[in-house]
Amino acid sequence: MIVDAHHHLWRGDYPWLAEPGLEPIRRDYTVADLRRVLDGSGVRATVLVEGGLCAAEETAGFLATAAATPEIAGVVGWVSLADPDIAATLERYRSLPGGELLVGLRDQVQGVADPAFLARADVRANLAAIGAAGLACDLVVRAHQLPACAAAAAATPGTAFVLDHLGKPRIDAGGLAEWRELVAPLAACPNVSAKLSGLLTEAGPGWTGEAVRPFVEEALELFGPERLMIGSDWPVCELVASYRQALEVMGECLAGVSGDERARIHAGTAIDVYGLKLRAP
Repeated sequence: MIVDAHHHLWRGDYPWLAEPGLEPIRRDYTVADLRRVLDGSGVRATVLVEGGLCAAEETAGFLATAAATPEIAGVVGWVSLADPDIAATLERYRSLPGGELLVGLRDQVQGVADPAFLARADVRANLAAIGAAGLACDLVVRAHQLPACAAAAAATPGTAFVLDHLGKPRIDAGGLAEWRELVAPLAACPNVSAKLSGLLTEAGPGWTGEAVRPFVEEALELFGPERLMIGSDWPVCELVASYRQALEVMGECLAGVSGDERARIHAGTAIDVYGLKLRAP
């Protein structure tokens, strides 16, 4: 059984999709598209993650979509980590149709220029509030932001953090040693898990399984299988690979792990960290 712990849906008019090079994914991606790629994939359930619109309306729509789509077991919605009344925001989300399927939140920290953002008192308080609400906090960051993430996670032990895409290592530039040094302090925090997702995109159009494998092996050593989960990062992955390829390559990179460890990475970690309740399709 596989739980795809990281995918998106979006409209083609999202502002960030206007950037050059994104033409192949600059279109609407709907539940019908999701079901098409899930067919025959072995994926039992998914986690739908906010898609960069940075708007509460998107999260509201995703919760309603998840409620009507048994394959979607949970939603990681958007929240501003600088929200002055995050408690009210979370209460509002949970009162919406599908609000019971809210399992996590994330902000687009990768686009924040302030290197001290995650050290701000209001941001730290909001990170704690997310944990107190029983929700996970996804970290969508770039490698240079990993030290700040480690400090924030260590200061907020009551919050479960999930590092998206292993912190976006520069696989295309062979940045294994640099990334390992940056991610190790974050991995040392027991409240942090990580997603084996988005790695083919970071490897670039000329990706190979052999280029990705060392990063997966280091993640296994640093986090252990009990704190790793697998995700397609679809539709972003379609810039360089199909949905099936995105999952198959991760499976190939995990060839050396035991059956129990594979089950943990493929489903168990996501189910536990996000508190997923799988529904009949």
